[in-house]
Amino acid sequence: MPFTEISIYQVKPEKVEEFEALMLEAKSFLEKQEGLLLLRLVKRGYRIDMAQIKEGLPPLELTRIVKSVKYLLYWEFDTKENYGLAQKNLYNSYWKSIEKCLIMPHDKYLGERLF
Repeated sequence: MPFTEISIYQVKPEKVEEFEALMLEAKSFLEKQEGLLLLRLVKRGYRIDMAQIKEGLPPLELTRIVKSVKYLLYWEFDTKENYGLAQKNLYNSYWKSIEKCLIMPHDKYLGERLF
């Protein structure tokens, strides 16, 4: 069963360009990790509320930054062991540079993919 991590990064507004450039640079490194099945980075740019959901309306674009810009990194591996090795490789390469862009350490959500 594939093993997944979703990380939430809260980036300092003045570090957005640096963070995006760093993640673009790290992308080719991350894609070379053994057992990697899928890698995605998403920048939060929209919100949706219950009224929009009930009416079937599209989400609203965010128009201002409050405290931080949020990103979600989704990556999936064939095994927990390959995931662990990739974490070690990330830690030894880009981790410290990424952390310098954040307002706080990133959150990690880990688990096996159900579907």
